[in-house]
Amino acid sequence: MTEKVNEEKTQHIAGLAKLSIDKEDLPKFTEQLNDMLEMLDEIDTVDTDGVEPTYTVTDRINVMREDVADNWGQRDALLHNAPEAVDGLIRVPTIIDESEDK
Repeated sequence: MTEKVNEEKTQHIAGLAKLSIDKEDLPKFTEQLNDMLEMLDEIDTVDTDGVEPTYTVTDRINVMREDVADNWGQRDALLHNAPEAVDGLIRVPTIIDESEDK
């Protein structure tokens, strides 16, 4: 059986995911994490010996066009619609800020 997750571990996991959990929500999320771990324990008991891995659930084959670069000449229009552009590139907000890591 998988080790139970306590509120401290839940807070740690949330921190790794850059999430903040309010104190009043912490018990609910801890319970949900433990429920998920119990489901994984149950799945682990299923005998899968001799079962071929499933790579796709349909018989359809993904047909794609040839990957060819094409200059559509829309760069200026695209940059005009962007909220902020610098040196011909679209400026976006920082998503991962490693300065906050401990």
